[in-house]
Amino acid sequence: MKKIRITLVKSPIDRPERQKLTLQALGLNKTNASKEVEATPQVLGMVNKVKHMVKVEDVK
Repeated sequence: MKKIRITLVKSPIDRPERQKLTLQALGLNKTNASKEVEATPQVLGMVNKVKHMVKVEDVK
């Protein structure tokens, strides 16, 4: 399965609690933090919920 790199580019301050928990589940705690994860349907769904706060790149 392919991997993606997710980077938190906007702060979760003043965001709904659900979005904060989604970022925490993805392992993104601080701004500019990056995480490489497998692109499963579950992860892609979480990324879609917080797409306005993260940057997604393919990893080769």
